[in-house]
Amino acid sequence: MSALVIIAAITLFALFLGVRAKHGHDMSLEQWTVGGRSFGTAFVFLLMAGEIYTTFTFLGGSGFAYGKGAAVYYILAYGTLAYILSYWMLPPIWRFAKQQRLVSQPHFFTRKYDSPALGTLVALVGVAALIPYLVLQLKGLGIIVATASYGAISSTAAIWIGAAVVTAYVIVSGVRGSAWNSVVKDLLILAIVLFLGIYLPLHYYGGLGEMFHAIDTARPGFLTFPAKGSSVTWFQSTVLLTALGFFMWPHTFGSIFTAKDERIFRRNAMVLPLYQLILLFVFFVGFAATLKVPGLKGGDIDLSLFRLSLQTFDPWFVGVIGAAGILTALVPGSMILTSASTLLANDVYRGMVNRNASDAAVANLARILVPVVALVAVAFTLHGGETIVALLLMGYSFVTQLFPAVVCSLFPRNRATKQGAFCGIVAGVAVVAITTTMHLTIGQLMPFLPDALKDVNIGFVALAVNIIVFIIVSAMTQSGRVGHTHASAH
Repeated sequence: MSALVIIAAITLFALFLGVRAKHGHDMSLEQWTVGGRSFGTAFVFLLMAGEIYTTFTFLGGSGFAYGKGAAVYYILAYGTLAYILSYWMLPPIWRFAKQQRLVSQPHFFTRKYDSPALGTLVALVGVAALIPYLVLQLKGLGIIVATASYGAISSTAAIWIGAAVVTAYVIVSGVRGSAWNSVVKDLLILAIVLFLGIYLPLHYYGGLGEMFHAIDTARPGFLTFPAKGSSVTWFQSTVLLTALGFFMWPHTFGSIFTAKDERIFRRNAMVLPLYQLILLFVFFVGFAATLKVPGLKGGDIDLSLFRLSLQTFDPWFVGVIGAAGILTALVPGSMILTSASTLLANDVYRGMVNRNASDAAVANLARILVPVVALVAVAFTLHGGETIVALLLMGYSFVTQLFPAVVCSLFPRNRATKQGAFCGIVAGVAVVAITTTMHLTIGQLMPFLPDALKDVNIGFVALAVNIIVFIIVSAMTQSGRVGHTHASAH
C-alpha cells in the first residue's frame, strides 16, 4: 500500500508541475513547441539528458545487461560519441533555426532545401519513428507500476493513467511542462540509480569485483563479446549508427531550438559525456540480478531491476524506485507527444493541406492531435510484443536516414539537391522497413561476406543505400538548381 501511495503522489506532482509550467506565458506556437527560445544551459541540459534517461535506460539498460552481458556497453558508448558530434553540429543548426524562426525539424529541411515536400516526408518519417518510441515509454510505465504496486494496479490501467497525465500537461504547457518535470526526474533518477548500482553488488556479492568474478565463474564468456551475434563488429556498427541518429529524433532536434544562445551546446557537449557514466550503475543492477533472479527470458528481461528490488527492499522503497521509473516514462513521453503533434499540425497539415494556416490555427490543431497520438500509442502498447531495446533500435534506423541531408545542409556551398535528399531518405527508410519486417540480417543478405562483417548492424545497409541514391540523384538534378538557397546557416 505504501508503494502505491508514493507512486500516486509523484504522478500527481508531475501533473501539477507540468500544468504549472504554463504560468506567465501565453502559449503561442513558438512558446508551446520551443519554449520561446529562452532556455538556459541547465534547462537545455536537462531536456537533452531527459531524453537519454528514459524507461529505456532504467529498464532496458538493466534488462540488456541481464540478458545479453557485454553487449550492453553499446548504450554507454553511442551517447558519448553523439555529444562529441554535437559540439560542431548543433550551433549552426541553432543559428539557422533562430534566424528563420523554426519550430520543428521538418521546418529545417523545408527551408534549407526550399522544398515543402521534403519537409512533409521528414515529418512522416519522424512520426513513424516517434510512435514506437512513445510505445516504449508506455510499455515501460506499465511494467513499472504493475511491479512496484505489487499488482494492485494492472499494467493496462497504468498505461491509460500515464497517457492521460502526459496528455493533460502537454496540451496545457507543451515543452515547458517537460522541462520542469525533467528537473525532478533527473534528481530522483541520479540518487536512485547511484544507490542501487552501489548497494546491490555490495549487499549480494560483497563488491563489484566479487560480483563480476562470481558471474564469470557461473557463466563463462557472459561478460565478453561473443564471436557471433552481439559481436565486436555488431557493437562498433551499432554505436556508430545510433550516434549518427541521436540528434535526428524530432524531439531531440526540436530541443536544440529551445536554447537562448549557441554556447550552451558547447558547454553541454563537455559535461554530458560524464553524465553518461551514471549508466554504468544501471548496468551493475542488471549484472547483480543475473545470478539472483535467474530465468527471465524474452521481454521479461526488462523486469530484472524490479524483481531484484522486490526481494531486497521494503515496499515503501520499492515505491520510490517505481516513482522514479514513472518519471522516466512521463518526461520523454511528453516531449515525444509535443513533437509528434507539432509535426502533424505544422508540417503535414500546413505543408500539404493548408499552406496559409496561421500559427494560432496550427497551435490549436497540435493541441487537438495530442490525445489522438496518445491513443494510437496506447493501442500499439497493448497489442505489441517487442522488447524495449528492439523497439528503440528500429526507430533509430529510421531517423538515422535524415543524417546525410542534415550534414550536407550545413556546408557553406551545399551541392545536394532537394530531389537527392528526398530520394535518399525514401530509399533508406524503405530498406529499414523491409529488413525489419522480414527480420533480415547482413549475414542472410550477403552470405558471401567474411564472418567478421556478417554482424554489422542492418541499419548500415539502409544508410549506404540512402547515401548512394542521395549522391546519384543530386548529381543528376544539379543543373536545374539555381544558386544554393539558404545554403549557409551563418
